Amino acid sequence: MAFIGIDLGGTNVKGILIDQSGEMLRQHYLPTQEDADGAWRDNVRDMVKYLQNYWQKPLTAIGLSAPGLPNAQNSCITFMPGRLPGLEGFEWSTYLGLPTYVLNDAHAALMAEATFGQAQHCQHALLLTLGTGVGGGILIRSELYQGLGQMAGHLGHISVQAHDDERSVAGMPGSLEYAIGNYSVARRSHGRFSSTWELVEAYRRGDPLASYVWLSSVKALAVAIASLSNALSPERVILAGGITLADDALFEPLRAFLDVYEWRPGGIQTEVVQAQFGDMAGAIGAAGFARKQHVG
Repeated sequence: MAFIGIDLGGTNVKGILIDQSGEMLRQHYLPTQEDADGAWRDNVRDMVKYLQNYWQKPLTAIGLSAPGLPNAQNSCITFMPGRLPGLEGFEWSTYLGLPTYVLNDAHAALMAEATFGQAQHCQHALLLTLGTGVGGGILIRSELYQGLGQMAGHLGHISVQAHDDERSVAGMPGSLEYAIGNYSVARRSHGRFSSTWELVEAYRRGDPLASYVWLSSVKALAVAIASLSNALSPERVILAGGITLADDALFEPLRAFLDVYEWRPGGIQTEVVQAQFGDMAGAIGAAGFARKQHVG
């Protein structure tokens, strides 16, 4: 058996080939061409052909990670307005000629960690993706929890400041996504910084405003993690995404705030760790999801 995982992103189509044991055999990139009429579909097909030609044996199934919400059968994306026209309702199994399982891109990142990475020995885990916005995924009894309408895991849209009038794209006031997402840095820093990278570099230099803005963001993340731990009691919380590249500038103050806010009855403490996989996480997780449907 062999499985293909594909991550349909805004910039690149990323593909990976794994065997039944989960060994990663090949990976490849192609440009997405999101703005070209239908070219992104052709590029996904070309990715499959490339990996098929490398394997030169029958393939079992394909996993496809994409933005948006899939249907209950994980056969297509049913809701993704404003991106990749034609994606909604597109049946990939018919187009690619193989069983194809479609899942949300943040869910795929969690499946990468659950199948091969930081959550592979966990029954219950959470993943938060910290980047332009904040996404996530929930693992319950070693299974991806997708919920009603496959909406579960949108952890960036929990509120950490309910009286704040700033609303997330899901309509939540004072969302975690606004508190730490890269998209809101300029507003949170009164125009002083334009990216998390600039903000963190100034924080490292001891800049007072940068220190205030950054530590306020990390405090909000700690409060969110503590709240999610109270609700779901995971064994691990895994942090992924570009903001985690801040390394100790993120994890040291985060641990300090968690020491204040996390409830630890009997000394039990939720592990907070950095994700094992980087920019191929979506493709790896999609392949792992397809493999799970057939191997278990």
